[in-house]
Amino acid sequence: MIVYGLTTEQRTEPLGVDEPRPRLSWKLRSDRNGAAQSAYRITAFLGDEPVWDTGRRESPETLLITWDGPVLRSATRYHWRVEVFDETGASAGTARTWFETGLPHREDWPAVWIGRDPAALPPVDPPTDDDLVTPGVTEAPIHLRRTFHLTAAPVRARLYATARGVYEASLNDTRIGDHELAPGWTEYHHRIQYQTYDVTDQVRAGGNTLAATVADGWWSGYVGFDPRRPARHYGDAPGFLCQLVLDFADGSRQVIATGREWTEHDGPIRSADLMMGQFTDGRRELSAPRPVAILDTDPGPLVAEPDAPIRVTAELPARTVGNGIVDFGQNLVGRVRLTIRGARAGQRVTLRHAEVLDGGELYVANLRRAAAIDTYICKGLDLEVFEPTLTFHGFRYAEITGHTPDPEDVTARVLHSDTPWTGRFESSDETVNQLHANIGWGQRGNFVAVPTDCPQRDERLGWLADAQVFAPTATRNADVSAFFARWMRDVVDGQNDDGAFRDVAPIIAFDREGAPAWGDGGVIIPWLLWRTYGDRRVLERSFGAMAGWVEHIHRHNPGLIWEHRTGNSYGDWLQIDAETPRDVLSTAYFAHSTAIVAAAAEVLDRPSQRWRELHARIRDAFAGAFVGDDGSVKGGTQTSYLLALAFDLVPENLIGLAADHLAADIERRGNRLTTGFVGVSLLCPVLTEHGRADLAYALLHQDEYPSWNYSIRHGATTIWERWDGWTEQHGFQSAAMNSFNHYSLGSVGDWLYGRVAGIDQTPESIAYSELLLRPAPDPTGRLTWARAEQETARGLVACGWTREDDRLTVTATVPPGSTAVLVIPTSDPGSVHAAGTPGVLRAGPSATGLTLWLASGRYTFTTPV
Repeated sequence: MIVYGLTTEQRTEPLGVDEPRPRLSWKLRSDRNGAAQSAYRITAFLGDEPVWDTGRRESPETLLITWDGPVLRSATRYHWRVEVFDETGASAGTARTWFETGLPHREDWPAVWIGRDPAALPPVDPPTDDDLVTPGVTEAPIHLRRTFHLTAAPVRARLYATARGVYEASLNDTRIGDHELAPGWTEYHHRIQYQTYDVTDQVRAGGNTLAATVADGWWSGYVGFDPRRPARHYGDAPGFLCQLVLDFADGSRQVIATGREWTEHDGPIRSADLMMGQFTDGRRELSAPRPVAILDTDPGPLVAEPDAPIRVTAELPARTVGNGIVDFGQNLVGRVRLTIRGARAGQRVTLRHAEVLDGGELYVANLRRAAAIDTYICKGLDLEVFEPTLTFHGFRYAEITGHTPDPEDVTARVLHSDTPWTGRFESSDETVNQLHANIGWGQRGNFVAVPTDCPQRDERLGWLADAQVFAPTATRNADVSAFFARWMRDVVDGQNDDGAFRDVAPIIAFDREGAPAWGDGGVIIPWLLWRTYGDRRVLERSFGAMAGWVEHIHRHNPGLIWEHRTGNSYGDWLQIDAETPRDVLSTAYFAHSTAIVAAAAEVLDRPSQRWRELHARIRDAFAGAFVGDDGSVKGGTQTSYLLALAFDLVPENLIGLAADHLAADIERRGNRLTTGFVGVSLLCPVLTEHGRADLAYALLHQDEYPSWNYSIRHGATTIWERWDGWTEQHGFQSAAMNSFNHYSLGSVGDWLYGRVAGIDQTPESIAYSELLLRPAPDPTGRLTWARAEQETARGLVACGWTREDDRLTVTATVPPGSTAVLVIPTSDPGSVHAAGTPGVLRAGPSATGLTLWLASGRYTFTTPV
C-alpha cells in the first residue's frame, strides 16, 4: 500500500501548531482489491532522537490519532513517521512528515503591540487633487520598520507575526511568505491569529531591515453593511505585533520583537480598505522615521493560525471589451495586477470593478457603499507594476482609466482561503458541468477568512444559514475541515447568555438572536464535521453550545412549536412565488437540531435520553400541527414538504402522500422550483430518495426562469444570490440586495456528487468508513454519463456511470480503510456478473436493482439498462 496525505491537525507540514496534543492522520491507496490496514506504528523524532513510539497498534484507524507522547516544546520542529501493516499483518508501507509548534504560552511573547503615535505626526498641508484618496477612508496604513545588525547569519529564523488589521511583512525588501490579508478575521476579542514564517534564507550577516505595512482590514475598516462605526467593531486604528526568533550555530538565540526600537513612516500606500479599495502613490518614498506608540504590552488572546491562509491561487488573463473595460471571463474574488508602460510621473490610473455589465458599462449599483476603486499615481518609470494587496474585490470586469494597457499587461489574481481542493465532477452535459464550475467558483470567492454571503458589496458577513446549507457541498469540493472548525470557534463565542447563536459570525453590524435555520448552523456544522471528517474534537468543543441552543428554543417555546424568540425570522429566504409558513420552517429546524444534539451526545458518551424524548415530542407536535391526514403539510410549498420529509417529521403512513404532493406542485409549475436558500439544498435529494429522480433531473436541466440553468444561459460563471438577479422581463433586481456570486443556491452540488455520480456514505458511517455508492442515471436521457472523484479523509473515492446501447456500466473506487455498499440500478440483477470478482464480499437484490458489498479496490460492472 502507498501511504500518503499525512497531516497534523488536518494540515500538511504546518508551521506553528498550538494544540498541546495534535492529531495525526494519513491516507492509503492500493492497486490490489481487498487491501486494508490492520495495524500501524507511529514514531516521532526531535532531530534524530526518538521522543515517542506508539509501538505496533492493532487498529485500522488512520484518522486524527492523538499525540500522547511527551509535552511538546514551543517553537520546535517534530518529525513523525508512520508504518502501516496490511490485512495479512505484514509491513506494507511507510511515510514521513513534520510539524512545528508555535508559541502557545504568554511567556513566549516578549513583543508588544505598536502602532502610529498621533502626537508624532507632522503638520498636514491642505490637500491637493493628488491627495484625494479612497472615498471614506481617512487613515493611511502604517509603515513600520526595524533595522538590526548580525555578526553571523542564523541557522534557523522564524517570524511570528500578527496585526490588528491586515498586514504584509518584508525582510530586506523581500516579501515574507505568501499569506494574503493576514491574520484573517476572527472574533478578535477572543482570538487573534498569528502566522509563523520560515525566514532563514532571508536573514543575512550584517545589516537587516524587518518591515510591515498594516491597514485597517476587518479590525477598524468598513465591515458589514453599516457605515464605519469602530466602537461597534474592534478598534479605531491598526496595530502590529511580531517577533523574529534567530538561532545561531553556537547555540545562542536572539529575538527581535516589536517595541520602541521600531519606527513608523509615511509610505506609498495612502489608504487601503477591504471594501473601498487601495490608493497608492508610486512617487512617494518612505518619510523620515517617527517614533511608534506602544498600544498594549499584553499580547492578548493570540492563537496560532489553525487552517490554511488566504493565498493567491490562480491568475486569469484579460481581454478588452471596449470603453476601457477588460473582461477576465470569470466572476472571481481577488485583485488586478496592472503593468504600466511609459507613463508620466503623476499620471493617475484608476481601476473600478464590477461583476456584470449593463449596456456595456460597469454595473456597480449592487455594490452599495463599497467603492471597489483602486488608484495608482505613476512614478514615471518605463515600467511600473500596480497590485493592491491590502484590499480585495468581487468582479469579472475592470474599467481602467488614465492608461490604456495591452490586454497581456492586465491580470486578475484570484485569492481565497486555500482549502485543498478535493472534488471533481463531470458529465456528458456541458451545462451541468458549468453549473458545477459555478458552484466551485462561488465557494472559492466566498471562503475568504470566513464563509461569507457575497464578496463584492458592503456586507461580506459569515451568515450561519448560508454556511450550513452549503457546507455539505463545500466538503465535496474541498477539504474544509480546519476552515470550518476554526470558524466554529467564532460561532460558539458569539452565543449569548441565553443560549442563542447569532445570525452571523464573527458578530458585526448587528447583535441579535439567530433566526431559525440561521442559528441552527451552530448545531448542524459541528455534526457535519464529525460525519465527514471524524472530527470528534470540534464536536466536543461545540456540544455545550449546541445543547444550549436547543435549550434556548425549548425554554421560550414549551408548547414545542417554535414561534417565540425567532430572531429576524427570514423564512425560506428569497423563495420564488411561494411563502413557506415560518412556524413550519422554525419547528422543523427545532426538531432537526434536537435530533442532532441527541446523536452528538451518544457519540460523546453523554446522556442522550432527554434529547431523544424531546425530539420525539417535537416530531409529534409538528405532525399534529402541520401535517394533514392526506399527507399535506401546512403552506403546501415545496419547502414545507422538503423540510418535513428530509427531517423525518411526517408519520410513516403519510410519507408517500407527502412526496406525491411535493411532486405535484413541481409538475403543475412546468417542472419549476420555488425554493429559497433553505429549501433548495433538500430539493433534488428528497425527490431522488422518494423515487422521483425524473423530477430532480428535470429541475437540473430546466433552463427557463427560475432555474440554475437560466443564469448560465445568460452568462453566469458563479451562482447568483437570487433566482431573479436578472431576467429578460424585468432586467436587474433591486440593487439593494443583488449579488452575482453567492453560493447558497449552489447547494445542489452535494446531490451532483451524492446521487448523480453516486458518492455517499451509510448513515452509520463516519468519515466515509462505509461508502454508500448509489449512482442514479438520468431518467430523462439528457445525461449519458457522469462521474466524480472525492479525496475523502480516508482516501480517494470515485463513482460513475455510462449508458450506451442499452447497457449501463458502473465504476467505483474504494480506498483501503473503507468498505462500500454499491447499489447498481438494473432491471436484471442476475446479469451483473459479480460472483468471483476480487473484493466483492457479497451480493443481493434490492428494490432498485442489485446491491454489492465491496472491500477496497477498483470495480467495473455492466448490466442492461
